[in-house]
Amino acid sequence: MKRRELLRAGAFAGAVAALRPPIAHGQDTKTKADAELTPAQSGVDASNDLAAAGWKPKFFDEHQNETLIVLSELIIPATDTPGAKEALTNRYIDLVLAAEKPEAQKAFLNSLSFLDGEGMRRYKAAFRYLKREDQDDLLHALAYPKAGSGWTGEAATGDPSHTHFEFLKQRIAGAYYSSAIGEKELGWDGAFAHGPYKGCDHAEGTHK
Repeated sequence: MKRRELLRAGAFAGAVAALRPPIAHGQDTKTKADAELTPAQSGVDASNDLAAAGWKPKFFDEHQNETLIVLSELIIPATDTPGAKEALTNRYIDLVLAAEKPEAQKAFLNSLSFLDGEGMRRYKAAFRYLKREDQDDLLHALAYPKAGSGWTGEAATGDPSHTHFEFLKQRIAGAYYSSAIGEKELGWDGAFAHGPYKGCDHAEGTHK
């Protein structure tokens, strides 16, 4: 299995494991051992859950999720190959954020809401409701940091708008290139070096 696939599987399994409820003190773990296994430990490809027809966000609300879908498709659009929307980048990010610390969750939501704030300030509408050309113009304005002035000698200062854009772009790109679609874009041929992981099938008490 290639290193990228190992990293993707590890990140996904870690996120799923973090979402499992903690074991209460004195809980009988033997009788609930199977229920406590993550999908990966049970030999199941848990990434299929992201493509389920009835999928619902674990972390985002409806507006945040739809905003992220629009943004991700603008950053990595479908061309002759599938884009971020087809790769379900919003669902992957939602799963990972649901397992992250509050500080990381807040940082992402702050950057996402910044787009709505700029949309309201410039065009009187939240980002997802803007016309496509206005969405493009807004992202182009955020994509490049403000430079210093060669005429006045004024040094460049921190540009929060560019920082928010770069943060969102990196998360979207990371999710896209962690997907099967994105990895094929990087040259993966779809073949696995090993079969699916299967958990231990020894009967209890027979380990040596």
